[in-house]
Amino acid sequence: MLEIDLADVKAELSEAFDAYELALTTNDIAGVNELFWESDLTVRYGVRENERQYSHAEIAQFRLQRGAVNRPRVLRNRRITTFGRDMGIANTEYLIAGSDRIGRQSQTWVRTQEGWKIVGAHVSVGQP
Repeated sequence: MLEIDLADVKAELSEAFDAYELALTTNDIAGVNELFWESDLTVRYGVRENERQYSHAEIAQFRLQRGAVNRPRVLRNRRITTFGRDMGIANTEYLIAGSDRIGRQSQTWVRTQEGWKIVGAHVSVGQP
């Protein structure tokens, strides 16, 4: 039977999610890239129509080309769910400082030999 939300696993994934959020909001591009699975199978869909990356290399290149972004934000409705010991999903809404638009972020995480890594991500921003 699949065990959902084992306390120790959920705590580990929550810590990884918090590390991602800190790296993202402090413009630690290397730190963000490190939290994505280094594979050609990794996928990230971004907020713009043509903002999509189909490998770790494309994700890293996107972040380097875009450069630092000063976007303080507040998270709300964060949901982290783990499935067994090695997989989980993280979903959250966010409010960017100075904007009334609501962003949404979904991530699929997998435990690897190097620790928890994002294997798929999707980010969108809607109307207020």
